[in-house]
Amino acid sequence: MTETQTMTPLDQIRSWNAERRLAEQYPKVLSLIQLLDPAARASVGQLLAQLDAEKVRCLHPQTPTFTVAITGHSTLTNLVAPLTGEFARHGMLLRPRVSDYDAYARDLQDPGSEVYLPDTDLVLCLLDAEAVFDEMPSPWRLEHAEQALFTKLAQLDTLAGTYAAHGAGTLVLNTMPLLPKFTRQLVDLRSRARLGAAWREFNAGLLRLGETHANSLVLDLEPLVAVGGPVADPRLSCYVKARLSEETLGAYAVEVGHLARALTGRTKKVLVLDADNTLWDGILGDDGPEGIAIGGSFRGEAFAAFQKVCKQIGSQGVMLAMCSKNDREPVLGVLREHPEMVLREDDFVNVTANWQPKDENLKTLAQRLNLGTDSFVFADDSTYECGLVAAGVPGVAVVCLNDEPALHVERLLADGWFDVRELTEEDRARAGRYQVEELRQEFLVSAGSTGEYLAGLGMRVRFGPPEGVDVTRVAQITQRTNQFNLTTRRLQPETVRERLADPAWLVLAIGSGDRFGDNGTVGAVFAQIRDDGLHLDNFLLSCRVFARGIEQACLSALLQAARDAGLPAVWGEYRPTAKNHRMRNFYPDHGFAEVGESDGGLLFRHPLDVVAPVPAHVALDTGLPALGVAAHPLPPRN
Repeated sequence: MTETQTMTPLDQIRSWNAERRLAEQYPKVLSLIQLLDPAARASVGQLLAQLDAEKVRCLHPQTPTFTVAITGHSTLTNLVAPLTGEFARHGMLLRPRVSDYDAYARDLQDPGSEVYLPDTDLVLCLLDAEAVFDEMPSPWRLEHAEQALFTKLAQLDTLAGTYAAHGAGTLVLNTMPLLPKFTRQLVDLRSRARLGAAWREFNAGLLRLGETHANSLVLDLEPLVAVGGPVADPRLSCYVKARLSEETLGAYAVEVGHLARALTGRTKKVLVLDADNTLWDGILGDDGPEGIAIGGSFRGEAFAAFQKVCKQIGSQGVMLAMCSKNDREPVLGVLREHPEMVLREDDFVNVTANWQPKDENLKTLAQRLNLGTDSFVFADDSTYECGLVAAGVPGVAVVCLNDEPALHVERLLADGWFDVRELTEEDRARAGRYQVEELRQEFLVSAGSTGEYLAGLGMRVRFGPPEGVDVTRVAQITQRTNQFNLTTRRLQPETVRERLADPAWLVLAIGSGDRFGDNGTVGAVFAQIRDDGLHLDNFLLSCRVFARGIEQACLSALLQAARDAGLPAVWGEYRPTAKNHRMRNFYPDHGFAEVGESDGGLLFRHPLDVVAPVPAHVALDTGLPALGVAAHPLPPRN
């Protein structure tokens, strides 16, 4: 065994750093950092933060970058290391911009400041209790604190509104924990109680700002500090104005990493659960249905609590699947008949119970669901099975549960794998739609050919501007779709609304259904009307409806509408990523010619001389607006 093979992941990364090979080995660093705890990730982040981001991009052009502007009330340079480590853990290269001490009001008031630069993905405005108390007189009374809280909330509301009007990214605010050093300055308990009430009302008002301003979010620090270390270090707070401790900044960085993962389409969609000693206490094959425990016993209660959490997650659009080394019929018998089971057969999109290797079972499941394995979270109590899946299934997140079932819930929820910015009704209906997909698969197997399958499917496609809640769903599609995503430009709901209101933009939603049911909104098209034709800024389609003629039908309708409007051509872009390589030839396969490069990708042009018809098996209902020259047409692309 070589010295490299005996190194721990942290030692290996440090060795590359000492050899000045960290940038060269960056993809391997991203793989190794998955194995580290938050403190070690922050240590690696300290090393990665010293790298030249452009050099890393030059060596590894497929590495996604994420630009974060950091501002706030205190000294925040200590946030960069844990934040860099967390972004690396999620496969991203962080480009931070740290503002000056106590510059948040100035930064957010001025649309010309760095936080408003167009390439900014996130603006972190990290606040602490001192932001309120620094603005109070000395000595202060309870009434001063109540007035200061009222004023501060109004100020933050105004700043968030300014950013909503002029900012390009997402503004992240946070609640402010109230420290004992402030409450204990009031010597009577009644005043302390009133201060606590006023402070909680202030934080509640902060949390509601995320509902008022479309491109703002508010992270609640209270749950983080409740289980973490001290909120602040008195010495660092006093001497260097670093008001939040390393523990608090580390926990905050983890949450921001989860948020960035959601905004870049890396949210997981499927939770795959083991059965024995994961969903119930005991081994079904040895103990039988009567011998396993889910509730009603000391340990069984922990398994029942875990099942309740899994059911809660599943009710919000996360697909549940089972992968168990057991005979299938006994497992189904437990799901259908065991009186203590919380999860039932209908809660799962798939139940796999056999004696095949679990890594192969997960790959098969990914094919059945038409999803990448990087959409999966796998939870198992066996270290062997966890290691097998981690090594054999690319991109899967592995949650290693141990022999203490009371910790199952905490371990499952620790990494926020399923976090999304906003839940839609489409999300809640997802599991049911994938269950219906099993019926489509059976119909496909029974059909004599692909043509017979498509003809008998009864495909219906709706293609037109989104309305109401569809706007949120369209934005979500840009954030979560990775394979059929031609340019991977992520949009927030507010940006989608702005484009809908702009006569130079065309925003279209794609909905579909068939004989087995409605699929909901499954895709979107964004286009700009220019003097030289219609420019497709992006074309997106959910992977669950691939290869059914939907994309051909919508593209044909667009091309025909452009020709009917007398436009000279339709242009399309493709920007390659690690996930969308299958779409490289989408435009050439539909009559477009490659004509050059554009914005880090390829540019294609369709002359509209020959437009393919809508596939015969698709019933297309279009609500396309007239594609005449916009009121303020954009100039041709250079």
